[in-house]
Amino acid sequence: MVGHMEYRNEKARQRYDAVVAVAPEVVVGLDFDGTLSPIVDDPRQALIHPEAPETLGALAAEVQAVVVITGRPARQVVELGHLEQLADSLPDGARLSVMGQYGHERWDSSSREFSSPEPPPGLQAFRDELPALLAAQDASDALVEEKGLAVAVHTRGLPHAKQTFLRLEDTLEEAADRHGLTLEPGRLVLEVRAPGMHKGLAVRAAIEEHHGRGVVFVGDDLGDLEAFEAVRSLRIGGLPALLVCSSSDEQEALAGLADVVVPGPSGVVELLTTFIADVAAAH
Repeated sequence: MVGHMEYRNEKARQRYDAVVAVAPEVVVGLDFDGTLSPIVDDPRQALIHPEAPETLGALAAEVQAVVVITGRPARQVVELGHLEQLADSLPDGARLSVMGQYGHERWDSSSREFSSPEPPPGLQAFRDELPALLAAQDASDALVEEKGLAVAVHTRGLPHAKQTFLRLEDTLEEAADRHGLTLEPGRLVLEVRAPGMHKGLAVRAAIEEHHGRGVVFVGDDLGDLEAFEAVRSLRIGGLPALLVCSSSDEQEALAGLADVVVPGPSGVVELLTTFIADVAAAH
């Protein structure tokens, strides 16, 4: 244990040291909600941890690239993360980017441009059907978040949030299948989105695009499982790799798969700060 960082075992510590050793060629991937920002009742208010932008800037100066890989639209992340302002202060050569909507959308600190595909054809039909689906499960008061390429239903603010989440899961999954869409469950949120992309593919794309020779990925929720699996596969192939879980009482699925477990966004900032210091000492 270092500070609030918990290494699962000695092998995990060795993996940390291995990515520190190749840090200038490492791609660091980070989820946003629950990792860089707190989970809140209204997702529109999920501002990045106050110390995270400065930390990400310092990190980008030490590694090959920093990539925020998130289910949120890229524009939301840039706004909630104050990433335009951060981009203004990055040193020459530092790379910061966002892969939004599980990798469908892009933004980077060099061009400052956003790219996004057209919404899938079945999404509007799902939107039209959603009020009746929610009413049938006594969930009409659930917060519905429009995300362009997805629709997210949040049960967090409801009186029986977990029970409602479980009731809705099968209903929304069946509807998503009928409309050619994908259901992504999370921490009291069910997101119906465009198919064909997930965080595992996004992690692999980020490493390939940035010519990474090492990877760190930090996540907190079920949507990050595919990223974890991708990193574990790359590690088996010989790539130095570290998996970090931003832990919570709501979701423990990643903790048993991670090399390092930290307590939420504040723990992520502490981990990254320690990593930056260790890289500076090693190089």
